[in-house]
Amino acid sequence: QVQLVESGGGLVQAGASLRLSCAASGRTFSSYGMGWFRQAPGKEREFVAAISSRGGSIYYVDSVKGRFTISRDNAKNTVYLQMNSLKPEDTAVYYCAAQRVPFGTMAPNEYDYWGQGTQVTVSS
Repeated sequence: QVQLVESGGGLVQAGASLRLSCAASGRTFSSYGMGWFRQAPGKEREFVAAISSRGGSIYYVDSVKGRFTISRDNAKNTVYLQMNSLKPEDTAVYYCAAQRVPFGTMAPNEYDYWGQGTQVTVSS
């Protein structure tokens, strides 16, 4: 079993930056693909970014390319999401997820473990 705990959310103005962190329990973090997803009120959960187990493959949704950066530190069992140039449309609850395969994919149903989420609110 893997437990994921997100942190780093908050209320910021448009154009600001935030860095989300997701700390994972367990000894197998380095073998898991990791992803970040978000869900805005009244909308479905949306893929944001994913990273393979060793960081060699990274994927982003088009709307965050050039603004968000996903990274991981396997020594610290932590995955990060650096979010720059935030926009009001980035407002959502952000979730970290882990999958028992090393790939880092875009479909929520391919992930096995989820964190509780952290709120990001961007004001205009």
